[in-house]
Amino acid sequence: MQVTSMHFKARAGQKLADKRLQENLKKLSTKWVAGRAQAITELDDFEATRDDAIERRNRALANLDVWIERFEQQATARGATVLFAETPADAAKLVVEIARKHGVRKVTKSKSMVSEEMALNRALEAAGIQPVETDLGEYILQINNNEPPSHIVAPVVHKSKDEVSDLFARVHQRPRLTDIPQMTREAREFLRPHFLSSDMGVSGGNFLIAETGSVALFTNEGNEGMCTVVPKVHVVVTGIEKVLPTLDDLAAVARLLPRSATGQSISNYFSILTGTREGVGRPGGEPDGPDHTYFVLVDGGRSGLIGGEFQDMLRCIRCGACMNHCPVYQKIGGHTYGWVYPGPMGSVLTPSYVGIENALDLPQAATMCGECHVVCPMKIPLPDLLRKLREKQLDRRLRPLGERLGLMAWKFAAARPGLYRPMVRLASRVLKFVGGERGRISSMPLAGGWTGTRDLMPPSGPTFKERWAQRSGQGGPGAPRSSGPAGPSGPSGSSGPSGPSSSSGPAGG
Repeated sequence: MQVTSMHFKARAGQKLADKRLQENLKKLSTKWVAGRAQAITELDDFEATRDDAIERRNRALANLDVWIERFEQQATARGATVLFAETPADAAKLVVEIARKHGVRKVTKSKSMVSEEMALNRALEAAGIQPVETDLGEYILQINNNEPPSHIVAPVVHKSKDEVSDLFARVHQRPRLTDIPQMTREAREFLRPHFLSSDMGVSGGNFLIAETGSVALFTNEGNEGMCTVVPKVHVVVTGIEKVLPTLDDLAAVARLLPRSATGQSISNYFSILTGTREGVGRPGGEPDGPDHTYFVLVDGGRSGLIGGEFQDMLRCIRCGACMNHCPVYQKIGGHTYGWVYPGPMGSVLTPSYVGIENALDLPQAATMCGECHVVCPMKIPLPDLLRKLREKQLDRRLRPLGERLGLMAWKFAAARPGLYRPMVRLASRVLKFVGGERGRISSMPLAGGWTGTRDLMPPSGPTFKERWAQRSGQGGPGAPRSSGPAGPSGPSGSSGPSGPSSSSGPAGG
């Protein structure tokens, strides 16, 4: 998948003007945000469950090389072949080589974001091998001119039922259907012959289990079983960070993944696949399953995060909760981010994997409201990581000169309270004057990026310092004494960019 993250600003404007997209994205908050909020209440102690899973993921990452080696030993002992790829392109070459080795002409694929990193479909097609996406969302995108996914869990969340109905009628050459069960049946009828004639199946891997050499898969459609059991060759492509030491570790994380992703207590299908049909250690082997199993473990920049300030990002279990709750993603969708991973997690992963110079706007593509950190089951400090990326951009002079000079001026003043306080008081009064009786600013020099599309609200009262002095009864410049508690306009009711954000509950955005 080609990286187009440098075009974020232009795409964001286009998506905001797309009324149909805006309507389609509403399902994020009406379905998944509310679903997650309800699902986590089913756990006796959600925070304790989350802390336990985080500790287990951290232990795995602290000795990742050891657990990868253990996984390789156990998987090999059960008949599988484990291969390593430094880059996504290397991984794609390995999969093509495997296909050629076994005379493969058709590959059925279960949903895998790592295969998107690899641009695997394009590599297979270039080798004369037909890839067929079997996840319903990915299938819809493939028959729509190989459109990229816009969400890591629901790749076609940006499309409406009517859009899919029109697409099916055009591509399948059948009467247009609008009933969802009938539409899914139609898709199954077209996919079934591909399942039965496939020479090789490719899947992702939610987690790898070191103690058994297994791969764990969470799905909701059942297509994964047809891709991993029916073909004679099964290839798992996943990142090196997905290794967990034990099945107990898997059980701990499994309590969080479906709840955070789709608001389900458990996904419709959950599989633990081990080795080959003949290599599972049973007399005579298994009646079903592949004759050949390969694991292609992709680095793709992941090892560069280990031991550094961005290692926390490797805990990510790809649930998508951060993007479901992100006010930016909810308005612009996933395609705006320009690569495989959208939303807050993508704004950290993309610069980390492909280079910060190739994704200049992504660290800025956040309101810093902190909602992504609150809902992340792994408590990844996404706002902090985005700030670190912004600092790196400034250190490398990758931001515009005017922006850098403005931040330097602010830093100079903020480090000198005697200068900063009167400046804030003066700015507050100037903004209130400019706002006038209308109470809003429609045009303002140096703030055209804001006032070009919305009004700027001037401060509604004294500065925070003045309010704090008023509340504590200490007085202060321009602030009358008061011995009573602050009212609605006191510190707890402050509004504006520096005030606390309100929340309608655990999933409020």
